[in-house]
Amino acid sequence: MKLENKTALITGGSSGIGLATARLFVAEGARVAITGRDQARLQAAAQELGSEVVTIVAHTSDVEAMEAAMATVAEKFGNLDIVFANAGISGSTPLGKTTLAVFEEVLKTNLTGVFFTVQAALPYLNDGSSIILNGSVHAVLGAPAYAAYAASKGGVRSMGRVLASELSPRGIRVNVVTPGGTSTPIWSRLAPTPEAVSEVEQRITRGIPLGRFGKPEEVAKAVLFLASDDAANIQAAEIVVDGGTTGAPSGAPIYRS
Repeated sequence: MKLENKTALITGGSSGIGLATARLFVAEGARVAITGRDQARLQAAAQELGSEVVTIVAHTSDVEAMEAAMATVAEKFGNLDIVFANAGISGSTPLGKTTLAVFEEVLKTNLTGVFFTVQAALPYLNDGSSIILNGSVHAVLGAPAYAAYAASKGGVRSMGRVLASELSPRGIRVNVVTPGGTSTPIWSRLAPTPEAVSEVEQRITRGIPLGRFGKPEEVAKAVLFLASDDAANIQAAEIVVDGGTTGAPSGAPIYRS
């Protein structure tokens, strides 16, 4: 097992990519703690993942709550070997129609929250640990109406390199996993019904060379690689899991004759 005797914390671990990663980490032998905002979802996740998984209600943007969460995990499991800063929110912020509160909520959760998650974990991180940040293809796509989300994920991408520089003396690796269109609950703000979600997926899929949305489990496998000793010499890197959206956009169905 790739993570035997390892301890991992996953933010936003009650659904989507976070839950898929927690499931995989448990299967690979890790002791896992997950955070989330919704107690009911956390309880459902705990029932699936097993009684040994620690669940903590904490919003990533709440610095004190994240500090308390780290202390709780350390008390239960000891120091951390893996942190997956996964939690994030979507948000449409079109120019001319966006309030300051909405814009700042996205940045506070997706960017500021990631920094302070890592900072809160720092006293409990073993030397040689692995930190994985969850990015997004929106950092480079230039999609209309997504200024705040794109800025937050572009910031995560850049910040990961800075954190890698700071933590290299301790042998702590910091890398970014960058999903493309993936079937997760993050679409609920944009598409509140199953029919709306299906419409969004069909539209976005036209721009994905492999012609389909990704699965949370596919992103989780990339996270597992970065968390494991298989990636022991990988530092300040970005693994893109987007079906070719950013690497080979001209191969997408929308461009095929």
